[in-house]
Amino acid sequence: MMHSRRNWGRHIAAAAAVAVGIGLLAAPGTAKAWWRGGVFIGAPVVVGPVFPPPVYYPPPVVYAPPPVVYVPPGATPPSASAQSCYAGAYVCPLQYAMPAGANCSCFNNQGRPVPGRAGG
Repeated sequence: MMHSRRNWGRHIAAAAAVAVGIGLLAAPGTAKAWWRGGVFIGAPVVVGPVFPPPVYYPPPVVYAPPPVVYVPPGATPPSASAQSCYAGAYVCPLQYAMPAGANCSCFNNQGRPVPGRAGG
């Protein structure tokens, strides 16, 4: 009688190992479609709502506007540039463009600088 009980324990262990193996083989895989309910009857017949996956749209590209530049009242805008300096009776060319209305100077007949304003 002892001999048959030992075999019975081995049979239970083998049956448990087979059941675990079958359970691992029968584990479901990953889903291949989106399913939102309804009843599925056979392969070609589907009753109920089936929805496709959601569509992703990237956010729109937004460009920041340029910074606002406020010009004090009575001043000329910085975009106006002058090529010459007006110093009373003397007018001379500037070495580089300056904003209109900026301070500049021209040399008089004696070689002394005369203050003036850059103009267009």
